[in-house]
Amino acid sequence: MERKLLPLVAVTGFWAVVGIVFPILAQFFMKGSPNKGIVQLMLMMTAACCYLFWLCAFLFQLNPLLGPDLDTGLIRVMMYEWRDLEPNTP
Repeated sequence: MERKLLPLVAVTGFWAVVGIVFPILAQFFMKGSPNKGIVQLMLMMTAACCYLFWLCAFLFQLNPLLGPDLDTGLIRVMMYEWRDLEPNTP
């Protein structure tokens, strides 16, 4: 579970910084600019959209709905080749 939790926490933290901390910093660094609100909104929307895209991709890989469609013969060949087993010959 720890291996799955670390990327989730790291990427969530990164996009939280981009979407929360950077707009607050823009408030102080762009005091007199008329584009301050646009820049803040751009940072928040970028963080939200990129995080949502990454989260969907991460969760779809975590628990895939569809697996590979393989024939039984191919599965047996893979098992024999990868595990160095001898096929049972009657």
